[in-house]
Amino acid sequence: MSINEMEAKARELRQLQALIDEAQAEAEALKDAIKAAMGDSESIQAGEYKITWKAVTSSRIDTAALKKALPDVAERFTKETTVRRFTVA
Repeated sequence: MSINEMEAKARELRQLQALIDEAQAEAEALKDAIKAAMGDSESIQAGEYKITWKAVTSSRIDTAALKKALPDVAERFTKETTVRRFTVA
C-alpha cells in the first residue's frame, strides 16, 4: 500500500470514528432521557419494548489495597501481558 493510499485510509478511518463518536453521544443522550423518565422504576413497558434499569452488584479485588497489604501475594498472582495498541493521530 502506498503512502497516499494509507493516508486516504487513515482519513476515512478518522471520519468514520467521528461518526461513531457522534452516534454514541446521541445514544447516550437518548438513554439518559429514558432513565430520567423512568425515575425509580426498574422496568417499564413502552409499546413493543420492555426497558429495564436495574442495580447490579459485583465484587472485585482491590488490587491497590492487595499490593499494599500483601505485596508478595500480589506479585505472585500478577500476570503481565503485552498488546499492540493501534492509534491514528
